[in-house]
This record gives sequence, structure tokens and C-alpha cells, in this order.
Amino acid sequence: MGVLPALLSERLGVPQVTLLSEVSVEDGQVTGRRDGAAATEPPTALSTVGSSRVPFRGDHQPGITEPAQAHGHLLALDLAPGAGRKEAAALLRRWTRTAEALMAGETPASRLHDTGIALDAGPSSLTVTFGFGRTFFDRTGLAARRPSALAPLPPFSADELDAGRSDGDLWVQIGADDALVAFHALRALQREADGTARVRWQMNGFNRSPGATAAPRTARNLMGQVDGTNNPKETDEDFRQRVFVPAGGDPEWMAGGSYAVVRRIRMLLDDWERVPLEGQEKVIGRRKSDGAPLSGGSETTPVDLDKRGPDGNPAIAADAHVRVTAPASNGGAAMLRRSFSYHDGFRDDGAPDAGLLFVAWQADPMRGFVPVQRKLDRGDALSRFIRHEASALFAVPGGARKGEYVGQRLFEG
Repeated sequence: MGVLPALLSERLGVPQVTLLSEVSVEDGQVTGRRDGAAATEPPTALSTVGSSRVPFRGDHQPGITEPAQAHGHLLALDLAPGAGRKEAAALLRRWTRTAEALMAGETPASRLHDTGIALDAGPSSLTVTFGFGRTFFDRTGLAARRPSALAPLPPFSADELDAGRSDGDLWVQIGADDALVAFHALRALQREADGTARVRWQMNGFNRSPGATAAPRTARNLMGQVDGTNNPKETDEDFRQRVFVPAGGDPEWMAGGSYAVVRRIRMLLDDWERVPLEGQEKVIGRRKSDGAPLSGGSETTPVDLDKRGPDGNPAIAADAHVRVTAPASNGGAAMLRRSFSYHDGFRDDGAPDAGLLFVAWQADPMRGFVPVQRKLDRGDALSRFIRHEASALFAVPGGARKGEYVGQRLFEG
């Protein structure tokens, strides 16, 4: 390594990068040989991100409790004319085989030729999650087995929803820490659906890449705010009760499953960025630098809604986002948020078409998302800077057991 790169590495506090004169792939691992090094030296691994693997089978589907990956795709499909219960079940069988192989880093044994998009890459923490929309049950003759929790979400006064980018019979969530791996899964599943279901809408999202920070940190959204601090934790005593449908619930085939609320929320970034830092922090109720509540402490310090400042006013304003969304302000209502940011270019007025692909998981949306959103609709300071432009709700069944396909308990139970 030259002197200048070494000095820059020291100044920035990052490891020195060694240039490689030869790169090869052995047993799925990318390796390289240092420039000028003897060919007999052992190869040096370039990265471990690609080798990370998430199990496909389990009590719950993947892509719910795992950390959100760097790249995401959300896809809704409608069944094709003439496709019913039999065709839908066959599609879920194909999707299950393909998703399980891809998540293991394998080439799927598909009826279609593999595209080769992700050749040389490992699974890269790929997760694939499947869900059913309300209309799916009518179109497959399964209306009697539709969960009551899948009732249409109520209208909210701030909604500006595009029907063409909302709802859908089927839903697929894809996440991976490599963009090509994520796209490969998207393309493979879309091709498997050909003739049975057609795409209704599709959205692409992203998050911070693994290793971009010196230590694991809560993600930031496109407003620059730390986002997700108060998410329920798996260590919480009531985590499963809040997020997953219990055994013996209604209906039984949803045991171990969850309900996903999906919202495309555009951020009015030009307006937001004109607000001084102090004003932004007052809107959210947290410091922008580290996510700590304005009531004091660090990011993980519980928000003190009763704390008052030196002037006698509440430290956290009455309409601050953290106050309005706090479980204490909503009868204990909470949901597991696992979202992606998005940027779809620029609008005609030059403003960025960017924001949040909001995905929230809960055992019952009427006890999770709905009461919180109603409260936000009535008085959230953040509402001035966002627009809800698409919305959907999906029933996501429990994980596939050995030998099962996703949704089998619905089709064959």
C-alpha cells in the first residue's frame, strides 16, 4: 500500500485496503491474492457479508424479526383471470421451493432456467416472506377462512392513497444485503408466477449496509432521524403476544403468523430541511445526533412524558411524534416496524420522490397499527412533512414446517 492511502486510513480510522492482483471464487467464497505476493500464499477472503444465511423454515416466516437488510423489494400481485384455489396453491408450492433454495444460496430447481444474476454470491442474509390480501380469499373460494383481522383499514384524514399502488391478492417481501441477490430473488419469484398471477405494484427500498458504522446502531431514515428505537424487543415478555398470532387463535391456520401493514410514506424533504435543527428535534421529540429523548438520557432511555424544562413547559411537546406514538399514549398499542427507505427520482417540481416503505408487524392490526395511526391522524407534528400515498394489509401465515409449503394449512387444513 502506498503512503497516501496508509495516511488516509490512519486519519479516517478504517482498516487499510490491500489491492488484489488476482480474484477467484472457490467453494462460493470470493478470494484474492495480494499484489506481488507469492502464488502459494493462502487466499484472503474479501468479505463475509455474502455468507450470512437465514433459515427458511421455522415457527414464523423469515423477514419479520431479522434485522432489515440493505436492499429490499415489496411486490403485490393479483391472481390472473381463471386462476383459483388450485392454481394459487401450486404457485405457493413453487414459491416455497424457490425461496428455500435461494435463501440457502443455492440455484433453485425451477421449471425455468436460472438467470445467473447472483452467480458467485452467497445468500447475503436473503429473506423471502409471503402474505395474502383480503381479496385473495374471494378469488380462491376461501372467503369462509378469511381472518377477521384482515378487515379493511379505516380511512385516515391525511391519506392521499393511490389505489393502483395499494392492496393486492398476494404479497412478497424480499430483503438481502446484496442488491443482485435481492433482485435475483425478485426476478425468480415473478417468473414463477407467470400465468397464475400478475404484478399489481412493486416498490424498491434500502437501508444502511452492514459494517457502515463502527458498531451496530439503530437505522436512520431519510430525514436523518434515528428510527426504530422503541421497537418491541424479542427479549420483551410480551413480544410474541404483540407480534404473532397465538396457537388456537382465530383462524387456527394463522398460528405463528402475523399481519403486515404496508404504507408508502413520501417525505416532504425540501420542507423538512428548511426547518432548523432545534425545530426538527421538537417535531420528533428526540435529539438528531444520537436519538436520545428530549426528556434526557441516551437513545435507549425511556421517554419521560411528564418531564418539564426550565421554562415549565413539557420537555417533549404535546404533538411531538414520540409522545403521540408512545404505547402509554395509545392504551399500550405497539407494533414491530421493519421498514425500508426509498427514492424514486424527482417529481415535476424538482422535489425528491423519496420517503419510507413502512412495514409494521402485529398480531392484530386493530390493536396495533389502527389505534396508533388514528392518534397520529389527530395531532402529530410530523404529519406536516409526510404524505401517505399507498396502503395495504396482508395476512402472513406462520412458517412452513418440514415438508410443507407456505400457506398449506390454509389450502389443505
